[in-house]
Amino acid sequence: MNAFSAPAQPVRQQIGAWVPVLALAALALALELGGDPARTAFRYDRAALENGELWRLLTGHVVHLGWLHAAMNLAALGVIRLLIADAFSAADWIAASAAAALAIDAGLYWLSPQIDWYVGLSGVLHGLLAAGAPLLFRTSPALGGLLAAGLAAKLLLEQTSGPLPFTESAAGGPVVVAAHLYGAAGGAVYGAFRSASRRGRARL
Repeated sequence: MNAFSAPAQPVRQQIGAWVPVLALAALALALELGGDPARTAFRYDRAALENGELWRLLTGHVVHLGWLHAAMNLAALGVIRLLIADAFSAADWIAASAAAALAIDAGLYWLSPQIDWYVGLSGVLHGLLAAGAPLLFRTSPALGGLLAAGLAAKLLLEQTSGPLPFTESAAGGPVVVAAHLYGAAGGAVYGAFRSASRRGRARL
């Protein structure tokens, strides 16, 4: 179901699915209050990771280049929450975000060694879209198909032509399009797994 066609869910279930989204937003805003010191201490940083600072594998996705960068990503997170709506449970939001984040970390570290540091939620957002599309397709094929096609087109354009116009100036720094691709790959794997598991339960 999606936000525009789904029958009302129990209020408790609706609120529960917002909890991880709001917690992620609150964490990003709290870290932004720390300014440059927090950004440096928590960003994905290849050299620091090699020195054992493994917390950066998670925190690098919730620190940003500045307030505008954070606001853009959090606004996109809210839109994604409304689009995906009840296709995701609270557990799905957490697991899909983790799958995307870990895929980004692995991709940057092993496949993009030229990238020394990275911040931002955008890669995880691409993963959430990729995870949500196959789940939405079962209950809202038009929206799920449109979401998948739009995401695929954006990724293809970025990988062949670089960041979309004005995104770097809006974010306040370089856009690491490889992170979008890796995040989408991690999210797609999670979405395919969840979609298959739901089909299996439906047959029982």
